Amino acid sequence: MRSIQTFFTFILIFFSVNSIAQKSFSEATLIYNISVETGNKEPNMADMFDGATTTVYIKGGQSRSDMVSGLGSEVTILDNKTGKGVILKDYSGQKLMITLSKEEWEKKNKKYEGIRFENTSEVASIAGYNCKKAIATFEDGTTLSVFYTSELVSNNRDYDYQFKKLPGLAVQYEWQLGKKKFKYTLSKITFDNVAASKFDLPKSGYRVMSYDETKK
Repeated sequence: MRSIQTFFTFILIFFSVNSIAQKSFSEATLIYNISVETGNKEPNMADMFDGATTTVYIKGGQSRSDMVSGLGSEVTILDNKTGKGVILKDYSGQKLMITLSKEEWEKKNKKYEGIRFENTSEVASIAGYNCKKAIATFEDGTTLSVFYTSELVSNNRDYDYQFKKLPGLAVQYEWQLGKKKFKYTLSKITFDNVAASKFDLPKSGYRVMSYDETKK
């Protein structure tokens, strides 16, 4: 009898510890700082992204990503219920609103299909979270390195397609494009309520284009 009680006590403790260790969330604001290494002494366009920020807003099935750099800003809004997306670009005074159907959104993110994550033995503490390093391999053979924490998991897995299959939250990740290296590092995360107005679209001031039009 005592052994049975001990067994159930162990099970309760096990699940209690794991529930505390991992926090799932449906509403949050995440801020990532962007740093760029070009490998060139001469300044080029990529340097304009050094010091840029990306702010991600998650509210239930809605998500919004704001990237602000020295060149301008770009906002991406996705509604999981409809599968539709909108991209707002504001560069050099030109303001574009690009609308995407569910099929177009999936086509835009097709490069992330088949992505595989493989853990390495490397660990680190970043932004106050215990992180593991994984290498993501895409179907075309390109790779991405990411430190992620399993302490936090978003209930909205579609807010960032490249990390949809990652078993945790991306805290730091790097893209290598030729000699250029783009590093994104989480600097702040809050779980306060996100205003519904964050997902409202502007009524004027933007030239509206379809996704197909941008490809012509």
